[in-house]
Amino acid sequence: MTHIQVFLNATLRDSGIYMYKVSERDGNSKEMLWYKGNRRVMTTRKLLQSSGRGCSKEDIRIYEGQVDPLPSGIPSYTVEIVNMCGNEEDDCNIADIRVHCGWFSSAGLINPKVFRRIGYDDCLVNDGQPLAPGTAISFQYANTYSYPLSVSSVQCL
Repeated sequence: MTHIQVFLNATLRDSGIYMYKVSERDGNSKEMLWYKGNRRVMTTRKLLQSSGRGCSKEDIRIYEGQVDPLPSGIPSYTVEIVNMCGNEEDDCNIADIRVHCGWFSSAGLINPKVFRRIGYDDCLVNDGQPLAPGTAISFQYANTYSYPLSVSSVQCL
C-alpha cells in the first residue's frame, strides 16, 4: 500500500467513511466503492505511480463524500483533493488548481486559503500554491446539496 493510499484510508476512516476494493482494472487504477453506512459515496481511484511524462489535470483527483450533517440538519460533505502524479522526479508539483464548482457556497466557513470560489464555476485550491506529488488537501462544507466538483485547469511546475 502506498503512502497516499494509507493517508486516504486513515483520513476517510476517521470521517466515518469506509473503503471496499472491488477490482483492479490495470496496473494504474482500481475500481473502489466507498461507503458510509449503507450509502455508496465514491467510486474509482488511481494508484500513485511514476509515469515519466510530467503532469496534467488528470493527475488531480477529487474525492467527495457525505458526512454527518450540521446540528441544524444541513447536510455536510468532505472533499479530498489529491495530487496523484508519480514522484518528485516527474516534475509533478501542480499549482493554480482550478475547479468547476458552479455557485459553490457553504453554510459553514471554509478556510479561503484551502478552497474558495473566485467566480461562477471557478474555484481555487490551496490559494494557488503547489500540491507536491502524493499530497492532499481537504475541507468540509455544508449545503442542502452537494456540488459536483471537477478539475478545470492546473499549472505544472
